[in-house]
Parts: sequence; C-alpha cells; structure tokens
Amino acid sequence: MSEEIRKGLVGVVADTTAVSEVDPETSSLLYRGYPVPELAERCTFEEVAYLLWHGELPAPLERVAFEGEGRAQRALSDRVRAAVDLVPTAAHPMDVLRTAVSVLGANDRRVGDRAADAGKAVGLLSQIPAVIAYDQRRRRGEELVAPRPDLGFIENFLHMTFGEVPDPVVVDAFRVSLILYAEHSFNASTFTARVITSTGADLYSAVVGAIGALKGPLHGGANEAVMAVLEEVGEAGRAEEWVDRALAEKRKVMGFGHRVYKHGDSRVPTMKAALDRLVERTGNQELLALYDAIEAAMVARTGIRPNLDYPSGPAYHLMGFDTATFTPLFVAARVTGWTAHIMEQAADNALIRPLSAYVGPTERHLGPRT
Repeated sequence: MSEEIRKGLVGVVADTTAVSEVDPETSSLLYRGYPVPELAERCTFEEVAYLLWHGELPAPLERVAFEGEGRAQRALSDRVRAAVDLVPTAAHPMDVLRTAVSVLGANDRRVGDRAADAGKAVGLLSQIPAVIAYDQRRRRGEELVAPRPDLGFIENFLHMTFGEVPDPVVVDAFRVSLILYAEHSFNASTFTARVITSTGADLYSAVVGAIGALKGPLHGGANEAVMAVLEEVGEAGRAEEWVDRALAEKRKVMGFGHRVYKHGDSRVPTMKAALDRLVERTGNQELLALYDAIEAAMVARTGIRPNLDYPSGPAYHLMGFDTATFTPLFVAARVTGWTAHIMEQAADNALIRPLSAYVGPTERHLGPRT
C-alpha cells in the first residue's frame, strides 16, 4: 500500500480552528489568543466561557446579561431529576451525565435549530453542574440543594454540591481548575463532537458523544486514576519502589505524559500552585509529599512529566468531591470548549469521513456448500 498510515491520526491536521492553539514546542496553550495562565489568574469561569463561544471577553454589560441568562437555568427540572434517579448508583457518574444530557436534548424544542446552539450551550453549562451536584448528593444519601441566583457560577456549583459555599481558597482552586480544563483543541472528545456535528446531528447528540469519549481512562478518566495511584502508593517513602515496579511491569502511570506536549503540560504549574494553596489550607502535607515523591521518581527515571490530571485529582479530593465525580467535573468545564467547536464545525461544515487501508483477506468466493 502506498498510503502512510497514521495510527491514532498522529500528526494529522484535520481542519482549522480559531478556538484554541496548542504549541507543543513551547508548551503554550491559548484560548482565542489569550495565554491560559493569564485567564486563570484574572478571569471568572463565566468570562472564559463567553470568550470561547464569542471570540472576545465580555464587556461589563455583556457579562451581566450572560451571567443572568445562565443563572435563570440552574434549577434541575423534574424530568431530568427523574431520569437521574432511574440510573442505579452502582453506575458511573459519567453514565448519569450522559443520560441527563440526552434527556435535556429530548425536551428542548430547539434541538434541531442550529441558530439556537449558543443558547443551548448556555443551558448545558447551567444544568450540568446541577446534575453533577445532585448525583454526588444522592449517592451519599443527601437531599438535593436548590441553586442560589445570588451566587456566581463557581460558588453556586459548590453550594449545590456541599450545601454551603466553601472558603475562598477552595472556590478559587475550583475556578482555576475549570478554566484550565475548559478547552484543548482537537483532543479525543472534542474531535468526537466535531465528527458527530459534521453529520448534521444536533448539539446535544454531539455533547453526548463527547461525554462517552471523555469517560475513557486514557482521556478524561485519568484524573480519577491518579487518586488510585496515590492510594496504592500510600506514602512518600514507597514512591521510588512503586514507580520502579510499575515501570518494570510496563504499567501506564496515570497522570504522566501527554499526547501533544513534548516538554511538559503547560497547565500544570497553575494547577499545582492551586493544589499547594489547598494543602496549606487543609494541612495535608502527607498528600503533598506523596505527590512530589511520585513526580520526582517518574521524572528521574523516564523524563516524563505530569499532565493536568495529576494535580487536579488530589485538588478535587481536598475540595471534598468523590473520586468518581472527578471526570464529570471535567465535563462541566470542557462543555464550553466542546460547544465552541460544535458551533465552529456547523458554521463551515464538511462531513468528516477518513479512509482506511484494508489489511484483511484478498478477494475470495464461496465454494460449494452442503
């Protein structure tokens, strides 16, 4: 065969995008031209969502109108709550979220209206936190907490999850994490959303597909797997021995390495600083020592550095989220990037339909049959 096969589409440029840029050589990430560390330092999550969808940060009046539109849609509808209750608590929370988004789409009369996609995106951004919060609470045997329209997005999300707004260190760390997770170019789930959109399917279908892609441990599920690693190692003094054994067994150490970045994930320093502030607040120095010891052992032996999932996993743990909720939190952030790409794909659409190189048997025919 003459065609070059790029397994996993490695190095293939499938389309153009104006949503974000990843430079693997400089380890930089830009949302609509803005360095993400700057956005994480100075912007609200709502402002970043607006930027991803509209191309510019909102002016003051635009920000007020945008936030008001979202606050009006935070309450969990009876239909969605009933659908969530039908999913057994033994199922993964990502299954709950996938089901809830399907129900939201089935009940939206604008489902096939492309001109309404921006409004649908706002609705998903508002409803997904309500689903995540309620699902964690029902698994703990706790009652639903109603949204508070006087609170910003981050504060309300935490209020609906824990029944109160935590102290500013937790609020800020959560804000930083969602901004860092909001968008990352043509990653697996985003490309899934664009493929589905390219067929002419609606925004909700594309988001449901993206949720399915993000559930995998090689993509969004890695932040959950990081906690499993930390729990398995147990203490800093066992880190080197554990890493040596894992490498000898050719295990993939979750939270390390990235398909795109060659010199380290550009988002890690910002998230690690937020984790450090959480550790200082909680006094959990043992967790930080364990984190540092595993990182040091991995870098010394392989040169492979952490990705964003490595600091975000323990950060979410210290905030009080259940480990199974970590990947849904990723969805709450990345739905902004997904929907930005869905709208971009729909605006200049071409069906995404790659070719394959056949490696099966050559042509053959059925012989006599008895």
